[in-house]
Amino acid sequence: MAYNNDRRDRRKDEEASEFVEKVVSLNRVSKTVKGGRIMKFSALCVVGDGKGRVGYGLGKANEVSEAIRKGLEDAKKNMINVSLSGSTIPPEALNNAKQETKRPSLIIGHTAMGKGCVTADGSSWEGKCSTHGQPLSKSGASFEKTIENLGGNAADPFQIFPEVQRLYDDRAAELREMANQRYEAYYLWKQQNPTLANEYEAFFSGETPCIDWSEIRQKANVATRAASATVLSYLAENVGNMIVSSADLSNSDKTDGFLKKTHAITRDDFSGQFLQAGVSELTMACVCLGMAMHGGVIPACGTFFVFSDYMNPAIRMAALMELPVKFVWSHDAFRVGEDGPTHEPVEQEAQIRLMEKLKNHHGKNSMLVMRPADAEETTLAWRAAIENNDTPSALILSRQDVMNLPETNAEGFRRGAYIVSRDENPQVVMLASGSEVSTLMAGAELLRKEGIRLQVVSVPSEGVFRNQDKAYQEKVLPKGIIRFGLTAGLPCTLEGLVGENGKVWGLESFGFSAPYKVLDEKLGFTAENVYQQVKNIL
Repeated sequence: MAYNNDRRDRRKDEEASEFVEKVVSLNRVSKTVKGGRIMKFSALCVVGDGKGRVGYGLGKANEVSEAIRKGLEDAKKNMINVSLSGSTIPPEALNNAKQETKRPSLIIGHTAMGKGCVTADGSSWEGKCSTHGQPLSKSGASFEKTIENLGGNAADPFQIFPEVQRLYDDRAAELREMANQRYEAYYLWKQQNPTLANEYEAFFSGETPCIDWSEIRQKANVATRAASATVLSYLAENVGNMIVSSADLSNSDKTDGFLKKTHAITRDDFSGQFLQAGVSELTMACVCLGMAMHGGVIPACGTFFVFSDYMNPAIRMAALMELPVKFVWSHDAFRVGEDGPTHEPVEQEAQIRLMEKLKNHHGKNSMLVMRPADAEETTLAWRAAIENNDTPSALILSRQDVMNLPETNAEGFRRGAYIVSRDENPQVVMLASGSEVSTLMAGAELLRKEGIRLQVVSVPSEGVFRNQDKAYQEKVLPKGIIRFGLTAGLPCTLEGLVGENGKVWGLESFGFSAPYKVLDEKLGFTAENVYQQVKNIL
C-alpha cells in the first residue's frame, strides 16, 4: 500500500512539473461583517505547459501561501487549449478572447529578448539584457548581421516590404469603411434621438456641467469629509456623466454621499454611476485615468490620504497627461484616532503639494491641490475641481469635525489663499490650511486678549496662490511682518510661505495611536500652544 501511495505521489509531481506556475497578482481583500472587517489575501495564478495548454485561477485565504496554493489548484482545474503557430498566437486565439464576455481571457506569449539578434560572426545574441535600452550595436550584437539574419537588407534597413505595405493599405481602407459606417449609424441615431444626442455631445465636449452651487446647503462645524458627502450627493443628482469610485472605503471617505443617490456598477448592470473598486487603490486610480482619457465622463476616486502612496504612479501619469481626474482623500492627518500611525498621513501633504509646484508641458501647475478649512471651503474646493478640466485635482479632507470660519471668501479661495481675520497694523500673520485654520482662530482669541494685533490666513492651495500677482500675495502675506504657520504635516509644507524669520509648528515624527483630542493636546495643536508659540517669536 505504501508503494502505491508513493507511486501516486510521484505521478502527481511529474504531472505538476509539466507546468510553469506563476502568480500574476496578490491583493488584500476585505469583507465587512457585524463583528468588523475580515481581511484575506487573493491570488490570481496562471499555469501553462508552453505548448498551448493554459489556465488561470483565483485563490482566497487568510495566509499568502494558502491563497497561492488554492489559486494554482483552481488554474489547473480550468485548463484550456490555445492553438499555436510555432511559438506565435494565431488570430483565432485573439478572436476567441474577444468572444468571451463573462470572464477575463489569458493569452500567454513566450517571447525572447532580442529575437534574431546575432554578433558579427553570426553567433546568437538572443536573450541578452544588454539589447534593452540602447542601440543594438552597443549591446554586443551586430546591427548589419542582425538585419541580414532577419531577412532584411542592411544597406536599406527601413525598407517596407510590398506585402507589408499591402497589409497596411488594406487595413487603412477597412478602417475608413468602418468609420464611415459608424458615422452613418451615429447621424441616424442623432436624428431619431435629438435630446440624447445633445446630452451625449455635451458630455464629450469637455465643458463644465451647469451646476447651481448656491443650492448646496452645508451643516456647520462638520468634518470636511462630511461636507464633501453633501456636495457629492448633489452632484449625483445633477451631473449625469460623473462616475465616483472608492477603494472599499466609501462609508469612511464619504464618497457614499454619491453612492446613496445612485447604485454600484456591476458586471451585468452598467446603469449605475459608482464603482466599488475593492482594496486596490492603484487599480482604481488607473481605471479613472482610463475613463478620463476616453472622454465623456467625469471620474473621481476616494480613499484615505495615507493610501495615496499606493496611487503615486497613476497620480504622476494623470499630471503628466493632463487628465482631469478628481482625487478625494479623507483622514488628512494624525487625527484618525486609534487607527494608529500606519493610517496617519504626515509626509503625504508635502509630497502631493510638490505636484502643484511642478509645471506640466503647457506651463500650468500639474495638479490642483486643495485642503479646505471648513464645510463652506469644501463646497468651493469641489467647485474648483469640477471646473478644472486641464489637470487632476485633489481634495484633502478631515475625519474629525471642524469649526466653521467666521466668513468664507469665495474669490480668495479661488486665488489660493485669503485673509480670514485681520486687525489694523498686525504684528504677526498666522497661516494654515485645513483643520489647523480653526485652531489658529482659537489661538487668535487668546492673543487678542493681550492686545496682540494679528492676521489669520487660510491657504487651501499654495500652488494657486503662488500664481497670483505680487500685489495680492503681499496683501495676504505682508512683507516685514513676522509669520507663524501651523500644519498637521511636516513643517516644510509651510516653510516656503512662512520664510526664515518666522516659525512653523508641525509634526516632525510619525503619528501615534490615541483619540484625536488627546493627540491634539500632546502634540501641541491647541489654541494654548498657538498662543505660546506666537508669544515666543514676538
